[in-house]
Amino acid sequence: MERCRMVFSGSGGQGVITAAVILAEAAVIVEGLNATQSQSYGAAARGGATRTDIIVSDSQIHYPKVIQPNILVCLTQEAYGQYQGIIRPGGLLLSDTRFVQSEKKVDARQIELPMYQTVMDKIGKPIVFNICMLGALIKITGLVKPESIMTILEKRIPAGFVDMNREALELGMEMAADKAP
Repeated sequence: MERCRMVFSGSGGQGVITAAVILAEAAVIVEGLNATQSQSYGAAARGGATRTDIIVSDSQIHYPKVIQPNILVCLTQEAYGQYQGIIRPGGLLLSDTRFVQSEKKVDARQIELPMYQTVMDKIGKPIVFNICMLGALIKITGLVKPESIMTILEKRIPAGFVDMNREALELGMEMAADKAP
């Protein structure tokens, strides 16, 4: 596999760091790949700017930070404004239509999905917005299998929340079904 460098960005409380940890663990623990994950927070944990860097590769990773991501996920306008310029030419920019008003970038593939609104309409709980985003991302990229994400979720979250997270993952994959190459 080609080394995949990703940045997930949003605000504290949206679960972008949790999503990154789940993705990295799925890659390493379930799929046998190498991965790193690091994060930075804004001034406030909840509501402040949040960024997490993830690298997934089948070869050794020597530096854990992402300078020019192949994939950039922006879940707030602030994150989009701050990070949209760092995406590698030809990369993928995934954003949510409720929170991000994006400008067309010629040098990146932009996919805008109503992830938050779909989660609210179908599940009614914003807590799984991040898992819906993960579902869309893995459907578009094929980076890891959905079962790998579910394996990690089943280990990390209380049993009573597994079905809701599975539904959110599936919603994200359904939304992105026609966006996969």
